[in-house]
Amino acid sequence: MAANAIRTPVVSPSTSTCFPSSPNHRVLLRLHFPQSSKQHRYCSSSSYPKFTVSCSQFQPETTRRRPPYIPNHIPDPSYVRIFDTTLRDGEQSPGASMTSKEKLDIARQLAKLGVDIIEAGFPAASKDDFEAVKMIAQEVGNAVDDEGYVPVICGLSRCNEKDIRTAWDAVKHAKRPRIHTFIATSGIHMEYKLRMSKEQVIDKARSMVKFARSLGCNDVEFSPEDAGRSEREFLYEILAEVIKAGATTLNIPDTVGITMPSEFGKLIADIKANTPGAENVVISTHCQNDLGLSTANTIEGAHAGARQLEVTINGIGERAGNASLEEVVMALKCGGHVFGNLYTGVNAKHIYLTSRMVEEYSGLQLQPHKALVGANAFAHESGIHQDGMLKHKGTYEIISPEDIGLERSNEAGIVLGKLSGRHALRKRLQELGYELKDDQVESLFWRFKAVAEQKKRVTDADLRALVSDEVFQAEPVWKLGDLQVTCGTLGLSTATVKLVSDDGSTHVACAIGTGPVDSAYKAVDLIVKEPITLLEYSMNAVTEGIDAIATTRVVIRGETDHTSTHALTGETVHRTFGGSGAGMDVVVSSVKAYVAAINKMLGFKDTSPSTEKIPVSASKV
Repeated sequence: MAANAIRTPVVSPSTSTCFPSSPNHRVLLRLHFPQSSKQHRYCSSSSYPKFTVSCSQFQPETTRRRPPYIPNHIPDPSYVRIFDTTLRDGEQSPGASMTSKEKLDIARQLAKLGVDIIEAGFPAASKDDFEAVKMIAQEVGNAVDDEGYVPVICGLSRCNEKDIRTAWDAVKHAKRPRIHTFIATSGIHMEYKLRMSKEQVIDKARSMVKFARSLGCNDVEFSPEDAGRSEREFLYEILAEVIKAGATTLNIPDTVGITMPSEFGKLIADIKANTPGAENVVISTHCQNDLGLSTANTIEGAHAGARQLEVTINGIGERAGNASLEEVVMALKCGGHVFGNLYTGVNAKHIYLTSRMVEEYSGLQLQPHKALVGANAFAHESGIHQDGMLKHKGTYEIISPEDIGLERSNEAGIVLGKLSGRHALRKRLQELGYELKDDQVESLFWRFKAVAEQKKRVTDADLRALVSDEVFQAEPVWKLGDLQVTCGTLGLSTATVKLVSDDGSTHVACAIGTGPVDSAYKAVDLIVKEPITLLEYSMNAVTEGIDAIATTRVVIRGETDHTSTHALTGETVHRTFGGSGAGMDVVVSSVKAYVAAINKMLGFKDTSPSTEKIPVSASKV
């Protein structure tokens, strides 16, 4: 055939998605050209081929249903379980400590999102961690929906009987409980940290998996910590032994984020091919982001046969974080033509709201260019890009922001202002993905009216800031009543602060500082009477203009014993607490953030861990 000859394409069904001429209808087509190994995906809005490919609505949730849950087997070989460890590994990020109530809120949201497994925490770390996991197991772990979905509730444990028994006591209240236990298998870890031989490590792993099963838990996950740097033959051996002992899921962690995607994919393939009994368990991945490769490694693991992927919302976690749930899920959606139509049970419409909730509760602010959920993810400033977007959104967007639950503020049907009522506010909040109770809407309404009195138009960004400030907060022990500051170049900065305690009593204090925020914080300290160290302070304007709402975030550390056992090192660590506040006055915003962090700290129960020394790895995958 001549090089310039016209070939007629053969149309066949596919999960690749194009943007046709109508923005409300998308056609699923793949065009195959005979006598060619290349496959081109076109949109058919005109006779001229357009390489405008989108993964929006790539896998409509109504067409592929989540298969029945069996601990060691997934009936549909194309289904990939999503294991969310935001509440465990994610909380290990400095300043990301969350109260039990916040963890429960996030667990509820993760269930709305549709994750298969929620790793709710490390129950042996502290009394508060135990109670949080137990609470999640009792409520979220028993909330079965109409289709029979209920998330597995998982608790982490080191390879020792005390940790495993504590984890079981916390998760056993769930309809589908799981124990996740681990021990290091790399040479460097066994020699310098565990000081154990290979035989001792195998014996410990085998016996502890058996112990977990003996408690009545029929869903046990085992992780060989630092698998990426472990000797292959030793990995095959220990994994075979824990399978025989009753493990149902084998999690293969790239603990230090050192493997390249091709290496990690081969590791998963080799384990499946060379581990006796591997066909009787689910293979999982857990990839850290030290080199920025966690999402790529996770996807390669799935491509190689892993059918459980461990991720966190916003990619938060120890050091550089973990594979990001939103990136992994949407990459699988968009890469179906490469990955063999793998799919998950995640409802992508809840991604954005879940991301915002985790950002607010953890106090870990997203970088603007964070994939999918960052402030700039769907922003187009370049003139060339704007021109393309005005002509057809498919020119520069491979997915629609609405697909992850993000409404475009400049396309909203409702414009909110000072004359807007409760109904309009509630409707817009629902469109943005917020399902709020009546009392929350009522409280938010008056905050909204106060802002609307000073701004001509209240934007979606303003609403999100107000929701974060009003709803995503710890139970108030103290609440800001009134604030008055005097500052400038002519005298010392002074602040008078009135706080209202949870019993309704009011407390007033005055203080002098180096600036209005410093003096206000010192006044708060005089009232609260808790020794506090301010570790971080940052402020951002959520919209443009002089009338923008300011969002402040702080991280504090109490000088009293708010401690827990670190799941990575086994050391006793002092917790840090983040708080956020929003307001059109920057000092008010700052004080709200400080008080929110204090409330979170005071909301913690006695978190002193057991003093019992356990000579076993305290590290985590």
